[in-house]
Amino acid sequence: MSQQLAVTKRADDYSAWYNEIVKKAELAENSAVRGCMVIKPYGFAIWERMQRILDDMFKETGHVNASFPLFIPKSFLTKEAAHIEGFAKECAVVTHYRLKNAPDGSGVIVDPEAKLEEELIVRPTSETVIWSTYKNWIQSYRDLPILINQWANVVRWEMRTRLFLRTAEFHWQEGHTAHATAQEAVEETLRMLEVYADFAENTMAIPVIKGKKTDNERFAGAVDTYCIEALMQDGKALQAGTSHFLGQNFARAFDVKFATKEGGLELVWGTSWGVSTRLIGALIMTHSDDEGLVLPPRLAPTQVVIVPIHKGEADLESIAEAIKPLLAEFKKMGIRVLFDKRDTLRPGFKFAEWEQKGVPIRLAIGARDLQNQTVEVARRDNKTKETKPFQNIATYIQVLLEEIQSNLFERARLFREGKTTRVENFEDFQKILNEKGGFIAAHWDGTTETEERIKELTKATIRCIPLDAQAESGQCILTGKPSQKRVLFARAY
Repeated sequence: MSQQLAVTKRADDYSAWYNEIVKKAELAENSAVRGCMVIKPYGFAIWERMQRILDDMFKETGHVNASFPLFIPKSFLTKEAAHIEGFAKECAVVTHYRLKNAPDGSGVIVDPEAKLEEELIVRPTSETVIWSTYKNWIQSYRDLPILINQWANVVRWEMRTRLFLRTAEFHWQEGHTAHATAQEAVEETLRMLEVYADFAENTMAIPVIKGKKTDNERFAGAVDTYCIEALMQDGKALQAGTSHFLGQNFARAFDVKFATKEGGLELVWGTSWGVSTRLIGALIMTHSDDEGLVLPPRLAPTQVVIVPIHKGEADLESIAEAIKPLLAEFKKMGIRVLFDKRDTLRPGFKFAEWEQKGVPIRLAIGARDLQNQTVEVARRDNKTKETKPFQNIATYIQVLLEEIQSNLFERARLFREGKTTRVENFEDFQKILNEKGGFIAAHWDGTTETEERIKELTKATIRCIPLDAQAESGQCILTGKPSQKRVLFARAY
């Protein structure tokens, strides 16, 4: 690979490796606004694939899309105490609605006469503005359930940012549902957790652990928060999606009640759930290598790139004519293919470029291949090459794409398995955390005080209480107090 395309090795500097992949694969770049990013066309194409697949999954479970305001009256946030406490430090506030020229001609200033009667918050999340709207929509049990999702951007004023993983503004989806009973709302919360886990594992090829957050880690304003947790190649965890059972907290804050079948009046039960462009960061850190990005076929904007090996225009035209039926067959099969016929770049540079962008399969065809009716097939996931007959190559590629998808998932699963350790005491806990990393399954006494003390001493947090955790008597690794289940600890993004 040329120096222009070379990437810092993961083992040398993981952070630099990540940042270079984001930029050299042309996924995103820093913007003129501190802490914000520009998602470039190739990066946005990946996000669009995620959106399209998730949106179909949401609609299959009965949800519809809507759009709610970017601005939230400041008074709305004060209605739910835990919610404002959780988000107050991250809020961007709009105080004025107009600028004017400075009297000294030095530029523009805020017009002091254009102060808003009530300041507005640029949404960090939309529970408050949505539940204020639901009050107008819900009068009777006949109006329930409401199953709504919105695709939006939000602002959380982060001070230490990293492209995709943590930015002041990011894209996401947020589902907000309203129900007549607690049981329905809990079922919805867990249903959407399953949707996220399905998407992560079967589309992103990322194995995840489904679990429940501790009280200390749950969403501000929720009764219970559930999550999917993934493990990155540096041994740190990443929360890849969350689903919240809100109880009646937001219904109570905004007085959202409904008339029951029996003629009574009750508060509505709610949920919210979301994933964001952080998933692109997860994708990079789960699968990519020292040559650049590696994409699972189901998310790759281009699944197959065809690179012609030609000496002149006549060769290029011959190859282009020969592959026309193949391109049509790929299209018919739904395979996303690109014929890279740029004549200003050498084939070797194209190979390196598409490798760095993570395209799952590269086909190389030259004049000799046309004579022999063969094609070179290169896989991005394991870097193997083979020469195959041109005949029936489309069918072979279709099967190979599924094989690559499965291989990436299995590779990530085995990595996570090898980086998951059970420990019985705090000394081993610290040793594993510092020398091996990954998930650590350990006993915890269930108190917030112990949870915070372990975090203070090690920078490790309880990622979740796995939903499939079995009852097991033990002793807390820090206090020695009784514990009935293991929880998962890790350092995290």
